[in-house]
Amino acid sequence: MTMPEHEYRRLLRRTLIATALCIAAVLVCYFWIDRSVAFFVYRHHINTIQVFRWLTYPPPEVQNWSALVLTILMVRRAWGPFVHWQKVLLVACLSLIVADNFRISLGDVCGRYWPETWTHDNPSLIGTGTYGFHPFQRGDDIGSFPSGHACRILGFATVWMIATPRSRVVVTVLCAPMLVSLVAMNYHFVSDVIAGSILGAIIATYAAHLARLQMPLENPGLVRAVRQRHGQLA
Repeated sequence: MTMPEHEYRRLLRRTLIATALCIAAVLVCYFWIDRSVAFFVYRHHINTIQVFRWLTYPPPEVQNWSALVLTILMVRRAWGPFVHWQKVLLVACLSLIVADNFRISLGDVCGRYWPETWTHDNPSLIGTGTYGFHPFQRGDDIGSFPSGHACRILGFATVWMIATPRSRVVVTVLCAPMLVSLVAMNYHFVSDVIAGSILGAIIATYAAHLARLQMPLENPGLVRAVRQRHGQLA
């Protein structure tokens, strides 16, 4: 079942609005918030709280296991159509992988220094007083923007929030502390997390729509018929 053109246009409009709001938020944070928060975290030793470090572990681990999950789901498909949660998991894993690759490409375009020096004597705001963007320069020392962790988190979680609305509260409760931990550990500036979150959410939204995990609401009968056909309703 293909997506009608008017749905694409509506989705594009929402994407452009989200992107514009994201750019505005990044600019505000860049000039007035990012440095203050980074120095606050550093001076009050917030990044020594072990819980915040633990909360940064799940996103890359989920990505590491995504390939195996996709392989298992492909084998499972040989024995019949996916049930709804299996299709959602498949789309979420693909969304995460694609989102992270988008993030890598955008990181090379933006080239931003990190809040703190944490590997290979990388230049940073706290360590060397280096702050700003250096577009089209590549390297791990200028890969702070956008946040890869935030992009992974929203790239995976947004698919579930769209496809299973009842899970939104639980997913939000799980995701919010992980996003906060990125700033609390001084791994990223606030604007890095905002941009990574928006990027991941946009990609996940397109993935969910293309996979027809969100059906058009203007025709409830069609929604029910299509989901029954794919075994998504009992």
